[in-house]
Amino acid sequence: MAYFNLHTHKFTNQPDRLELVNQYPWAFDSSIPQYSIGIHPWYIEETRLPSDLQLIDEKLALPECLALGECGLDKRIDIPLTLQIEVFEKQIALAEKHQKPLVLHLVAAYQELLEIKNRLQISVPVVLHGFSKNAQVAKHLVDHGCYLSFGKYLLRNPELKEVFLSVPNDRFFLETDTIEETLEEVYVLAAQYKGITVEALQELVEANRMQVFGI
Repeated sequence: MAYFNLHTHKFTNQPDRLELVNQYPWAFDSSIPQYSIGIHPWYIEETRLPSDLQLIDEKLALPECLALGECGLDKRIDIPLTLQIEVFEKQIALAEKHQKPLVLHLVAAYQELLEIKNRLQISVPVVLHGFSKNAQVAKHLVDHGCYLSFGKYLLRNPELKEVFLSVPNDRFFLETDTIEETLEEVYVLAAQYKGITVEALQELVEANRMQVFGI
C-alpha cells in the first residue's frame, strides 16, 4: 500500500507514494506527474491575475491536475480580504467548472469560508490543509462537509492528538507541506494516535483519496 501526501511543495519521486505537489501558475513545472495548482492568498498579484487564472483553467482540464489549490483566505496578511475573496471565488468557479477538489489555505477565516461555501453552493470536495485548530472548529467544518489534512502541527503540538482523533476516519488526510520531517513520520504518529498499524492507516487514507479524487 502506498503513502498518499495530500499537500507538499517538494516532489520526491519515490515509488511507494503518491504526492499531490503544490504548483503555482507563474512557476509551473510540467515534469511533475500529479499536482494541484492555484493562487495562494499570499501571492495574489492583480496585474498577473488574468494569465494566472487562464493557466489554472487550462491545467484543471488535464487528468494529471488533481485539484485546485492551494487557494483560500488569510486574515493575518496585508492583502485586503475583499481582494482575497474575489480571487478565491474566481478559483472556486474554475474548480466547479472542471469538477476538481479544492485544497485550501485558511487562516482565521473559517466563518467566511462557510458563508462562501453555502452562498456559492460548492459541490466539489473541500480539503483544509495543515489543520491546527481545536475540536470544536474541526467538528464545525466536518459537519459542513469539509475534509481536514494534518501534518506539521500534528508532529509538533501534542494537544492536536485529541483533535485528530475527533475527526471521522472518512474525513482526514495526511501531508508534509514544507516540513523537513518525512511523510513516514507523520503516518507513524497518526497510526500510533489511532492505535492501528501504518498499513491500516494507509488503507483509510486510500479510501478517502478515492472518495475525494476518484482515482
